Formats: sequence, C-alpha cells, structure tokens
Amino acid sequence: MPVGGGGMLTGVAMVIKSLCPEVRVYGAEPEVANQAARSLQSGSRFVFPQYPRSIADGVIVGIGEVTWPYIKDNVDDIFTVSEDEIKNAVRLVWERMKLVVEPSGAVGVAAVLSDSFKARAGGCGNVAVILSGGNVDLQKIPDLRN
Repeated sequence: MPVGGGGMLTGVAMVIKSLCPEVRVYGAEPEVANQAARSLQSGSRFVFPQYPRSIADGVIVGIGEVTWPYIKDNVDDIFTVSEDEIKNAVRLVWERMKLVVEPSGAVGVAAVLSDSFKARAGGCGNVAVILSGGNVDLQKIPDLRN
C-alpha cells in the first residue's frame, strides 16, 4: 500500500498482524522519495531534508515520528517504483478497472507489477492492494501518457 506519513500503512499493518501474524504487509513508494525503504533498511527513521518531486506527490510527506516505530515493527518490506511504473499503474487501473485513482494511490499497483516484487515477494499467494486517492489533477493527465 502507498506510504506517505505512514498512518494508513501503520493502521492496516497493525490490524492484519494482530489477526493473522503470518500475513506479509508491504508498503510502496516512489524510488525518488524512498524514505520508508531507507528507514526500514537502516532501522532508523530517515527524512529527506527537502522533499523530492514525484508524480505521486500525495505520498511525499515524510514518515511521521509517531508512525515510524509501528512501521518498523509491523511492515515486512517497502518496495520502490519508478515514475514510469507509477504512470503505467495509473493507466492500467483507469483502463482495466475503470476506477479513478491518483498516482499516489496507484503506487501499490505499480509495486505489485514490478520485477522487484516478483523477485522478493513472488510466490506469496494471494495479494491485496489498497487503491487510495481520487484527487486527479486533470491538467496533468497528458503527463500520464507514454
């Protein structure tokens, strides 16, 4: 699921892990703004001194101090995706599912479709993806084309 400040990821991860501890919970974020991935890898909260730019601007907020310990304890991995992978995921959701989703909300779809997900989490069985955010700036739709 998309990682921004970590609130949604933390809440979902805590509930899932309390009900089914064996279920793996993954977060996803743009590779240009990989604060959660860096934090999980290093074991300490990382925040960019200046926020980078991404088409998935809704998740470029930095991991919260309150949410970080819960992410560290309950999230199994964080996947990063390229800007092109995010654009392709948005188009896929729009075209195939007929759902309006903003780039930030499609980061999870981009992660599941990525080669790194297949390599690190492949064979995990059923996968659920949370689509979030329908705040689409119509002026940016041309940017979502190849």
